[in-house]
Parts: sequence; C-alpha cells; structure tokens
Amino acid sequence: MILAHGPRFVTRECLKPAALLAFASLFCHTSSARAQENYEIQVYPYETVEPGHTMIELHSNFTFQGSKTAEHGVLPTNHQLHETIEITHGFTDWFETGFYIFTSSKSGQGVQWVGDHIRPRFRIPPKWKWPVGLSLSNEVGYQRHRFSADTWTWEMRPIIDKQAGRWYLSFNPTFDKSFHGDSVRQGFVFSPNFKTGYDFTKKINAGIEYYGSTGPATQFLPLSQQQHQIFPSVDLNLAPQWEINFGVGVGLTRSTDHLIAKMILGYRFNF
Repeated sequence: MILAHGPRFVTRECLKPAALLAFASLFCHTSSARAQENYEIQVYPYETVEPGHTMIELHSNFTFQGSKTAEHGVLPTNHQLHETIEITHGFTDWFETGFYIFTSSKSGQGVQWVGDHIRPRFRIPPKWKWPVGLSLSNEVGYQRHRFSADTWTWEMRPIIDKQAGRWYLSFNPTFDKSFHGDSVRQGFVFSPNFKTGYDFTKKINAGIEYYGSTGPATQFLPLSQQQHQIFPSVDLNLAPQWEINFGVGVGLTRSTDHLIAKMILGYRFNF
C-alpha cells in the first residue's frame, strides 16, 4: 500500500524565471518517489489464511526520526505512532480478503483515523506443488489528505517466496498507482520489497527486510530522491495460530524516514 507524503526536495529548475515555469512546475511535481507508507510495514508471504478462518493483526510502529515539517498539507512523520488493524478472512485455499483500519497518534494531536483499504488476494493452491509460492495481492483504498498527498490509491503486489532448508526468501515487486493526489502523473511507481530469514531454532527466525520506492516504473528517479529502508527483524513461531514480527528500520537516503521501530501481532481464529 502507499501513503505518500509528497515531494521533499525543490530543485534549481523550480526557481528559474517564468520562461521555464511550465516545465519547472511539472518537474517539481514528479521529482521524488512517493514516501514509504509506515502503516503496515511487512513483506508478504505467499500463504493465505485457511478457509473458514479469520486472522486479526495489529501493526504498530513508531517513527523516532522522520520528517519534521508539513509538506503540501501533509503532517510530518517525526514521533508519529501508527496503529493499523488488519482483519483477513480465508474463503478458499486460493483466495482471501483483508480489510485495514489505519490510525495515527502524536503528542498534541490525539488519535486520528487515517483511512481504510480492502485487499483481495489470490494464490497458486498448495496442491499444485509449484517449486515456489506465488500469489497476487491487489489493495485499494482511501486515506485522508493530511496524512497522504494521494488520497485514493491502488497497490498491485506480486508475491514470490521460497523455503529452502532453514532459509526463507520472499520478494514483492510492488507497483503503486495514485488515482487522486500529487502523484497521479507518475503512473505506476515501482516499490520493491524483499525479505530473507534464517531459522535459528524451530521458533526463532531472524533476518533482513528491505523496503524501497524508486519512482515511476518507466523512469527511476535519482538515488537521493528514492526511498530505501533496511529492517533487521525477528519472527517468533510460538504456535500455529500466532504471528509475531518485530524490527528496527534505518533509512538509507535523505528522502526516507531515518529510524522506525515496528511490531506485528496477529492471531488466527477458527471462524
């Protein structure tokens, strides 16, 4: 999913005389990648919720070092606490649907509703016995303008994963599209996500998660205007019904929130 905060940089072209005003206006509008959304920080696995089961997850994260000024009417992320409720129901062994409720809180602002998304997902059934897991998630929703420069968005997320002995790998080559907001003219934005983890025990898997946003899929932005985050993370497999993940993320470019802590707590119900 994408919850953008708008451009963070003004280039020299944007300050030139009126003769270049039209070009500069367009360039300034499209010169930075959409901000990495920090409401659900997760690299998706191939698996879906079992038929007849419902999973409820709480996604929590706190931005220790983020943007400190409002940009195009969007609130800064520094010291924001995000809590997202995700409710997912499995209908068949190849189809599930998830629903999200996003909230944000900060000292002096209280708890505020950010928006809602719905996410149907299809996968190759396990009985087909493919060598890799393959599924496709499509997420559509709304978020308030004070939290996102793009209010209506669509995320198309292919998911490819593989368990190889103790190693787990997942790749989500995601494409984001804005229908209303500052990033409409960018078309599809490429936002690759990747995870690699190692089973140190039957209950502890630790590794690295990566989240990026490179700009329009047809023409990547300069590296300084892209967004890249690395999260050392841990997954605890305490019981089949539980999902527990936590980590600390560091931004690698000036356009990325620099320091974020996140946690996912989920439980599968038999209904």
